[in-house]
Amino acid sequence: MRAYVPLTISGLATAQGAGELGPGPLTAYAVTPGLREWYVSDDIEELEYAALSRAAAASLRLLAGDPGSARRRVVVAVDVPDTLVSADPDSALDASSLGEVKIASAVALTRAAAVHVDAEDALADVTAAADALGAADHGDDDAQFVVDGAEDHELLWFGVQEIPNLIA
Repeated sequence: MRAYVPLTISGLATAQGAGELGPGPLTAYAVTPGLREWYVSDDIEELEYAALSRAAAASLRLLAGDPGSARRRVVVAVDVPDTLVSADPDSALDASSLGEVKIASAVALTRAAAVHVDAEDALADVTAAADALGAADHGDDDAQFVVDGAEDHELLWFGVQEIPNLIA
């Protein structure tokens, strides 16, 4: 199963040093039955993009909780055995956890297929979104508009061999 693990640049550096994402259980995002139903598509590429987008939103939450971290969303795409991944069937009822899964144990970086990271031109919007997230969660429409501005930026694709350059 392809799963998308949300991180920060400092989390990516930690994973690079350890050679794995972990420890488990890891929160990730994947194409789940609930995500399929919500997105209403049979196109696997579209569904995986939706899961990646959910992970990018989770990465933004990590940034909001870590003011010292570089203001770039990071998502690592990993291929893991289905037996290591579980989804809460009740999560389909909660829009904020659509596509959320748990990976039971740490995942070796050798299982990573790619790393997705914000481009430099997204930094101002991602910083503003991380700062506005708390207010948006409390119903502030203006803050939600700022948060949505970060989602307008596509994450760039990087090969796993490029991680040292991303964390430098």
